[in-house]
Amino acid sequence: YTTPMKQEIDRCKYAIEQAESGKEVAVISSGDAGVYGMASLIYELSENANVEIKIVSGVTAALSGGAVLGAPLSHDFAVISMSDLLTPFDLIERRIEGASMGDMVIVLYNPSSKKRADYLQKACDIFLKYRCPDTICGFVKNIGREGETYQILPLEILRETAVDMFTTVYIGTEKTMELNGKMVTPRGYREMKKEKA
Repeated sequence: YTTPMKQEIDRCKYAIEQAESGKEVAVISSGDAGVYGMASLIYELSENANVEIKIVSGVTAALSGGAVLGAPLSHDFAVISMSDLLTPFDLIERRIEGASMGDMVIVLYNPSSKKRADYLQKACDIFLKYRCPDTICGFVKNIGREGETYQILPLEILRETAVDMFTTVYIGTEKTMELNGKMVTPRGYREMKKEKA
């Protein structure tokens, strides 16, 4: 049973109804059901239903795309969806601003669409208030799908780059670097070793 976007409630209600009738049901989506997925919706809609729910973890795009880029998430990071379908854009901007202040890697989901063509540019304008234009960034398109590609580039160039809904964007920290064609955020082990020496 499939539904298009914006009909997730119908799909989850159908799954719960089928489970209540005694069937074993799986609700399947890409990534991890608990990260921008439908796990929370299943719990919300089944509050008064007589069903047992088991969430099976998956791999969210931040992690699988990070592996493609190298090791950008080796320290603290934040994940922010730029889709304004369920979240007002002014709240998204506040979240980007808050995360930008704490020098951590920021991963952006849904950075652009036909209706939101300038959202990544707006986000980059916020990042540039707190990070240097040459901050190492990266993005991965079609993670785990045919046509998967990635690029590592400075923040000022990312601002002018066209991306789509199938792109996951990574904004580095002041210590993030490009090493042998990969995006790497040091955890701090080498600095710790120098201090002990």
